Amino acid sequence: MTTSPIRRFWNILKRYKLELRQIYACAIFIGIVNLTLPLGIQAIINFIQTGEMTSSWVVLVGFVLIGIAVTGMLQVLQLRIVENIQQDLFARSAFEFAYRIPRITFLQLDKTHAPELVNRFFDTLTIQKGLPKILIDFSLAIFQITFGLLLLAVYSSYFIILAFVLVVVMWLIFKITGPKGLETALKESKYKYNMAHWLEEIARVNRSFKLNLDGGLHLRKTDEGVINYITAREKHFGVLIGQFRLFIAFKVILAAGLLVLGGILVFENQMDIGQFVAAEIVIILIINSVEKVLRIIDTIYDVLTALEKIGYVTDMQLDKSVGTALIENSKALSVRAVDIEFGFPDEKTKIIENLSFDIAAGSKVVLSGKSGSGKTLLLQIIAGIHSIQEGTIYMNNIPFLNYERGELYKHIGVSFPSNQLFEGTFRENLTMGKDISDKKMSEILKVLYLNEYFAHQPKGLDTVIDSGGRRLPGSVIRKLLLARILVKEPQLLLLEEPLQSVEAGERKRIVDYIMDDARDWTVFVVSDYEGWERKCTQVLRLGE
Repeated sequence: MTTSPIRRFWNILKRYKLELRQIYACAIFIGIVNLTLPLGIQAIINFIQTGEMTSSWVVLVGFVLIGIAVTGMLQVLQLRIVENIQQDLFARSAFEFAYRIPRITFLQLDKTHAPELVNRFFDTLTIQKGLPKILIDFSLAIFQITFGLLLLAVYSSYFIILAFVLVVVMWLIFKITGPKGLETALKESKYKYNMAHWLEEIARVNRSFKLNLDGGLHLRKTDEGVINYITAREKHFGVLIGQFRLFIAFKVILAAGLLVLGGILVFENQMDIGQFVAAEIVIILIINSVEKVLRIIDTIYDVLTALEKIGYVTDMQLDKSVGTALIENSKALSVRAVDIEFGFPDEKTKIIENLSFDIAAGSKVVLSGKSGSGKTLLLQIIAGIHSIQEGTIYMNNIPFLNYERGELYKHIGVSFPSNQLFEGTFRENLTMGKDISDKKMSEILKVLYLNEYFAHQPKGLDTVIDSGGRRLPGSVIRKLLLARILVKEPQLLLLEEPLQSVEAGERKRIVDYIMDDARDWTVFVVSDYEGWERKCTQVLRLGE
């Protein structure tokens, strides 16, 4: 069930109930003080008309000045409270993304480009910038309009009728034009992200575009993206212009109604000059407040759109872990499959169908078969990346779903060809935050012939590498990814072409180490290198 942007906005406000009470308490007090100023000025004018400077006049001037100072201090307090909310929003959003992205179900993540999802984090900054205007300026403007109309009603009951009519008109403007403005804002944001994604694609494969500049494809697709964005932006701007015109008309009617009504009351001696001057000041405050609301409308659309974009990520389904079983020993895992089936939702045929096998603990298994037979997919199913539609997979004779997922991953080592190095030190890339002893680290680096490589690094394992291991040899990248899983001493290894680019001599000795019967782990490997099959204890041929 999708959540509307407005509902998302209310959910955020619920999170900061205490802070909002403080902000609105300040706003109400500021609104009241601002409206007492006209009354003070009215009294001051009446004293001036007497032609004498009295102590009461001095006291009233002092009260007016104190009121101005107090409102300034309250506004500073509001800014402090909103700043705390902004900082908390940033921290929450950062941890929300960091927590969710690794846990999003693979089928959902496979339909989109994960880095493009992360771009939505920058909408947090839009929310940060928009909240002060909405929580302070917008709320204060609404309070001032409300209190101003109530104060004018004290002067005459006619102002009550005028106030009611104006409130209804303002509500109708938001009710009629608001949904259309939000719709066009969302479309504009969609094309904005499409444009950013295309520019990221140009940067990702920049060598290909560098060598094919004469084709001009990068510029043509950029032109298409820009046209789509500008068209959507123009439609949104059209809605804003329509709202601005309505508000300008509303402001003119408001000013005319209040001024004419006030003038008539003065002419009929139902209001004196001091009251009329005070009423004019209140009218100016109300008109200024309407102008504030007018300027903040676009910010409201931006915040609601940002919440919708971030909500797209937070609404994505996460991996479920309903099991409670734990692996209680440190020995190799047995794996058994009974009539398992799997197919992608958007494909008619199933890739794996009625597959059964029984792999004893400590076995060294090579998966073979024609291209498209499901070798890689089977590794991902055993790893829990994909969920099967039919059948059951057992590990140590316990159904896979009965295990606590996070605990199970501690005992499984997975290596796929995709480059999984991130910007950080070699040590961070190898340990992934786990506590690995230097002795164990040194042993694995020696097995993979990486100890000599690190001896030539300026800071050894603490040397920082670029994202994706740019400028690292392909063989070193493959060894690092393999070292990452071997240092945690897993009980089940799932490997797909783990030794690509590694030279033949080193490759043979690494295979001998992994496939040695003395190693108390179960191995599933997909590879064209015949050395794996020579050392395996079992070959599982898919598609036969």
